[in-house]
Amino acid sequence: MYVILWELEPKPEAVAAFERAYGPDGDWVRLFGTGAGYRGTELLRDLEKPRRYITIDRWDSREAYLGFVARAAAEYDALDKRCQALTAREALIGRFDAAP
Repeated sequence: MYVILWELEPKPEAVAAFERAYGPDGDWVRLFGTGAGYRGTELLRDLEKPRRYITIDRWDSREAYLGFVARAAAEYDALDKRCQALTAREALIGRFDAAP
């Protein structure tokens, strides 16, 4: 299992659009769903700081993710640019694999 964690803060006026784009039926899930080895995405909202979100993207392996990114680079970049308009801040927390 390969997991990528992001911390995001949507712009105040874009919270609903942000949740649609990053949520369980959103643009990112639809794009990732075209990749072999994609296992799903969770969007979590912080209870203490309601505009702080974490995404958890799961893939079978790092190789599956990298293969997807190589194949879908243009679509990935286009969606990333569109979603930048929704966020005030975005930070990669890290990339992880399952511990033995």
